[in-house]
Amino acid sequence: MSQTKSPDTALFSSPDTFLFALKGETAAFLPMNRDAYARSIFLDRRIAPVSPAMSQMPVADLLAATAEAPAGRVGWIFHVAHCGSTLLARALDHRVRDLVLREPMALRQLGIDTALMRGERPQGWHDTLRATVALLSRRYAPDAPVIVKANVPVNPIVPDLMALDPEAPAIFLYYPLAEYLMAVLRSPGHRQWVDGVTREIGPALEPWCGSLDGLDTFDRAAALWLAQTRIYADALARYPNARALDAEHLFDRPEAAVRASHAHFGIVLSDAELSAMLEGPLFGTYSKNPQMVFTNDVRRGRQDALRAVMQPRIDAASQWVKNRANDYPLPERLPKPLEGSERRPLL
Repeated sequence: MSQTKSPDTALFSSPDTFLFALKGETAAFLPMNRDAYARSIFLDRRIAPVSPAMSQMPVADLLAATAEAPAGRVGWIFHVAHCGSTLLARALDHRVRDLVLREPMALRQLGIDTALMRGERPQGWHDTLRATVALLSRRYAPDAPVIVKANVPVNPIVPDLMALDPEAPAIFLYYPLAEYLMAVLRSPGHRQWVDGVTREIGPALEPWCGSLDGLDTFDRAAALWLAQTRIYADALARYPNARALDAEHLFDRPEAAVRASHAHFGIVLSDAELSAMLEGPLFGTYSKNPQMVFTNDVRRGRQDALRAVMQPRIDAASQWVKNRANDYPLPERLPKPLEGSERRPLL
C-alpha cells in the first residue's frame, strides 16, 4: 500500500480514518467509509479500503491527540476461533444502525505484544491500548453502537479491554472441548494454525493453562481451549454485561441467538428483517467466503464424520485438560448464558 503524510487529527472524530496497524513507534491509517467497512470481512491484511493510500504518524503524537478524547462505548465479541464469530458479526452488521469492526489488526498486535513480553505489559502499552479503543469507538451516528469482533491473540488481554469499560456489553462465543477440537483440528491447515498461534501467544496463555512445552498439536489445542475458556469464565463472573454463547446454539437455533445478540447490543431488529436474514445468503454460505455454499446440515455432517475418526484423541485431550485443571480449574459450565441459550458441560 502506498504511503502519504500524517493524517489530519481533526479526522479522528470520524471512522473514515481507520487505525490499520501499529508499526513500532508509528501508527498507520487507511481511508475507509461505511461501504468499505461493510465489504471488509476482516480488517487485517484482507481489508478493502477506499484507497490503498496509507498515512502515518508517530504513536507518541497519536497518544497526545487522543489523550483528552473520551472513548465511546464499544461492544465486544470474543471467540475461541472457528466457532461462527464471523457469521455472528456479519448478522449484526447493519449499515445505518451500527458499525461492526471485524478483527482489527492493531488490536491483534497489542495482544501479540504481551506474548512477546511473556504476559507482561510493555511500557506505554496501556496508553496505546486506550488510544486504540478510543479510535475504534468512533461511529457514524451518535446513537449507533460500535461492535468489535476480536480474534484469538486478543483473548489474553480481555481483562485489560473490559477494565476500560466494565459495563460494556460483550458476548463470549465458545465451544465445549470436543466440538472445539473438531473445529480447529479438522484439516492439516487448521492443525498448522493451532501450532502457529500457540507458538505466537503461548507465553501469554501460560498463566491460564500452564506450560505448553513438549505438547503435541492435540494437546496444544486443548491447552489453548483451557486458557481461553478460563479467561472467559473469569470475565463472565466479573463484568455485569458479559454473556456466554455456545456456538452450537448459534448454528442450531440461529433465530434465538441472533435475536438475543441484537438485543444485548441494543440494536433494533424487526421480525421481518430477522426472517429475511435467516432465509438469505448469509446463513446459506460460508461466512468467510460468501461464494461458498455452506449450511448447518453440511456442518453437522462434517462434525459427525470427524467425531468418528477423532474420538480417541478427543478423549485423550479431555483427560489432559482434567489433569491440568487440578492446577488451572474450570467451572462445569460457563455462567451467564445469552438469553435463551443453553449451558452445556464444558467437558
